[in-house]
Amino acid sequence: MQYILEFLGLMAVFSIFIVVPGADFAVILRQSIVHGRRAAVMTGLGMGFSLLFHISYTVLGLGLIVSKSLMLFAMIKWAGVAYLVYLGIKSFREPGFRVQEIEVTAEDRKPVSMLKCLGMGFITNALNPKPVLFFLSLFSTLVHHDTPALIQFSYGIGMATALVAWFAGVSYFFTVKAIRDRFIASGKWFNRVTGAALVGFGFRLALSRAAD
Repeated sequence: MQYILEFLGLMAVFSIFIVVPGADFAVILRQSIVHGRRAAVMTGLGMGFSLLFHISYTVLGLGLIVSKSLMLFAMIKWAGVAYLVYLGIKSFREPGFRVQEIEVTAEDRKPVSMLKCLGMGFITNALNPKPVLFFLSLFSTLVHHDTPALIQFSYGIGMATALVAWFAGVSYFFTVKAIRDRFIASGKWFNRVTGAALVGFGFRLALSRAAD
């Protein structure tokens, strides 16, 4: 039960991260419109594999940090709390989504291999600072250092599955202009809700850790 609650808390924060448009979202949307939904789904699958890469170096590196310095570990945890609050305030103040209309040229219409789409997704996510910061700071904050490595890896599999599922949904639904326009139009209020939620998670996390 302890690990289930920990996983649900982790997924609550991670779910907000993946639905806010960013570099990954833009790539998936473009792939959907330019090369079709299958190419976009394969790109999203590549991003899921990249997420497992992030979770691997986080879990292995976290164990080393804890064994060497509990103070450094605590500093990373509080950096995660600060990062959560910062992102929440930034999201709350955003006026809306910045999703540009995608123009398709004849050059873009050239066939693309599914393996190339998989690689594009992996590289895009691996080099994206958003998941890097999430795993280096927030994952270590939200997951207790006593949680077995195997359990932490299972968290990563669940998160990767959620990411792939979300981008599969983006591939199928956001290529419909009416749906995409409605989503963009609600950007201001969406940002306020998610921003407030992130700040709330940050303060709750800070208080719970302070009480430990």
